[in-house]
Amino acid sequence: MLEPAYQADVVVVGAGVAGLSAAHRLTSAGVTTVVLEAAHDVGGRMATEKVDGFRLDRIGQLLSTAYPDLHLTPGLEGLALRAFAPGVLLHSDGRHHRAGAQAGAGGARGALHAVRALASAPRPPSAPRPPRRSAAVPGRPVPRGRTGAPLGTGLDQARLGAALTRLAGTPVERLLARPEMPAGRSLAARGLPARTIDGFLRPLLAALLCDPGLTTSSRCADLALRAFASGRLCLPEGGAEALPELLARTLPPDTVRTGVRVTSVSTTTVTTAEHGEIRCRAVLLATDARAAARLLPGLRVPDFHPVTVVHHTTDEPPGTGASLLLDADRGGPVAHTAVVSRVDPSRAPAGRTLVSSTVLGPPPPDVDTAVRRHLARLYGTSTARWETLAVHHTAEAVPAMRPPHDLRRPVRLLAGLYVCGDHRDTSTVQGALHSGHRASAAILADLGAGGPMHRADPLPGVPRAA
Repeated sequence: MLEPAYQADVVVVGAGVAGLSAAHRLTSAGVTTVVLEAAHDVGGRMATEKVDGFRLDRIGQLLSTAYPDLHLTPGLEGLALRAFAPGVLLHSDGRHHRAGAQAGAGGARGALHAVRALASAPRPPSAPRPPRRSAAVPGRPVPRGRTGAPLGTGLDQARLGAALTRLAGTPVERLLARPEMPAGRSLAARGLPARTIDGFLRPLLAALLCDPGLTTSSRCADLALRAFASGRLCLPEGGAEALPELLARTLPPDTVRTGVRVTSVSTTTVTTAEHGEIRCRAVLLATDARAAARLLPGLRVPDFHPVTVVHHTTDEPPGTGASLLLDADRGGPVAHTAVVSRVDPSRAPAGRTLVSSTVLGPPPPDVDTAVRRHLARLYGTSTARWETLAVHHTAEAVPAMRPPHDLRRPVRLLAGLYVCGDHRDTSTVQGALHSGHRASAAILADLGAGGPMHRADPLPGVPRAA
């Protein structure tokens, strides 16, 4: 029998980081690959809006220099990462305290040489004292003694440092073998004092997981803490879109086609609204979970964590430097905030300041006013004259990872049909990249690709990526 005429070996549906990273590994193995994206830009939720010379991320997930796939994914060799100041800055009782994680020359074994609270300037007269609330109500601040708040005494800080150091050196497989429970409940089993847990670990994990209730699997929380202790929190230079744009730009010419809406898929064909049917040997769904379920009814759609990002500019930058600032008292809607232009100067015009703040969960009715009030307390300065650049609310920003959560959900549905994305691994950029790696490996194994594949027929009329 004659071999059927294929227009591509593999069609990847979706040009987010999972699909683009899979396309890199496939093309590197000689597999003719086409990536179809319904939008006119690549990146999916890793989008960056340009406003008057500012670069404003829509979600602004935090990355870590300890993410393995940021360094192992083909095409990301030129990615520039801008690191925050070591550790995080905690706001508690009107003062700033630094909890710093510093990776030593010995890697994970030397991670977190010191964790200590350093008091900064006292609360300015204009900043009201945040209210104290009972520890019995989840998600609310707890009373703490002033000594070493919010991390506790020197002994408490040493215990925290030792716990994070052990976590940094624990192999991933051992973390995944631990008993699983909600992250918030697992914190009590770490043997740390309540004020260290409530004043540091809870706000930190909420920021890393985009989960204010800490309902995430404790295994995913352990992975997030391990990355925090092993590396530095960071952002892609130029905005979140820089990462997917770099992946797309370094693929072979004509690989990525934008503005193409896929209406149905099978193991050997992809049907598009604009250009009809495309024949192939395998299909990889690399869309978000909801779009994937529309094309393949029966795929599980997880719950999602909503995220709202509020961007401001001011002529007088707050004096927190390039630190990520968390509210240990949890006295307002802002989970974390930073003077992002100090971390990555390319995100603001010369001489201008960009402050980006993240609200987790459903936002308050007048989110900008509530955020301004909270930022005035966090930064200890008036925000009345700050200019609001954008308010980005994403209802389905981050897939929830509640227990039991399979961090390695199958990427091979059947021979010829595969799926990847952050909803198949962990809800992070690292998870999306690794999911693309797993899917491309499964495709190559099924196709028996060890050398160059056949030359694919052209796809007439399908536009290339801009």
